[in-house]
Amino acid sequence: MEGEIVGKYDITLKDMFSDLTDDILSYFLGIEHSKTEELNIEFPKVEIRESDMVFKCSTNEGNTIAVHIEFQSDNDDKMPYRMLRYAVEIMEKYGLIPYQVVVYIGENNLNMANGVEFDFGKENFLKYRYKIIDVGEIKFSEITQTNYYELFTLLPLMDKERRKKEKELYLKECVEMIKKIPLEQEKKRELAAKAKILAELVYEEEIIEKMFAEVMKMLNLEKSATFRRLIEEGRKEGKKEGEKEGRLAVAKELLKRGMNIDEIVEITKLPKEEVKKLLN
Repeated sequence: MEGEIVGKYDITLKDMFSDLTDDILSYFLGIEHSKTEELNIEFPKVEIRESDMVFKCSTNEGNTIAVHIEFQSDNDDKMPYRMLRYAVEIMEKYGLIPYQVVVYIGENNLNMANGVEFDFGKENFLKYRYKIIDVGEIKFSEITQTNYYELFTLLPLMDKERRKKEKELYLKECVEMIKKIPLEQEKKRELAAKAKILAELVYEEEIIEKMFAEVMKMLNLEKSATFRRLIEEGRKEGKKEGEKEGRLAVAKELLKRGMNIDEIVEITKLPKEEVKKLLN
C-alpha cells in the first residue's frame, strides 16, 4: 500500500504543481528568470517515466538554461543515476546546461545521495552534483512570512520536528494560514485542495478531513455568496439595461471565476449557445 501511495504522488505531482516551479526557482534557488517553454524529457527504453518538470528559462543575467525539478516522495538510491541520465539527455537534446533540483517531500528522513563521483586520474573522472531540498527541514515561519503563496501548499509537510510534536494542532495552523492568504477565494480553494492531498503523506485521513472540512466549507460558502451577489447585481443591471444584458454580465463574470457552462445556464437561464459565445 505504501508503495502505491508513493507512486500516486510521483505520478500526479507534475500536474498538481506546475505553478509551484516559479516560487521554487525564485525563493529556494534565487534564480530571477522567465520561463519560455516546457521541455519534454523521457526514457521509454530505460524506464517507464518522465521527468517531472523541465523548463527552458532565460535568467536576468542573459543566460538560457534548462531548469529540471523532480518531486520525490520516498528515498531512492538510484536517484543520482536517474538525474545524471536526465542531465545528459537535456544537454544532448536541447544543447542547454541543466540546473537540477530534487524536492523531497517524504515522511522518512532524507537518505539519498545528491550526485555521482569517481576519479581514476585526470583523464578519467566524474564529479556530478544536483541540489536536494528537504521540505521537512523547512520551518513553518520561514514560508509563512513570505508572499510565495504556492509554497503554502507544502506547509503540511514542513517543519518535521514541530509537526511530529504538535500533530493535528500543527495541521490546523497550516489550514488557518492558507485561509488567511490574501488571494481570491477560487485560488485559496485550489491551494487548500493541493495541501489537503499532500497532507495524506503524513497524516491519517480522519485528521485531514477534520482539519480541512471547515476551511473548504467556508471557501465554498464564500463562493456561493459571491455568485449570489453577482446574480443580484445582474438583475439590477437587467432592470437598467435590459434583462438579457444583465444576465450576460453575470455569465461573463462566472466564466472568469471558473464555473462550468451548464451551471451558468442553470443560474442565468441563458441559452447554452449564448454562454458558449462568451468564451470567444
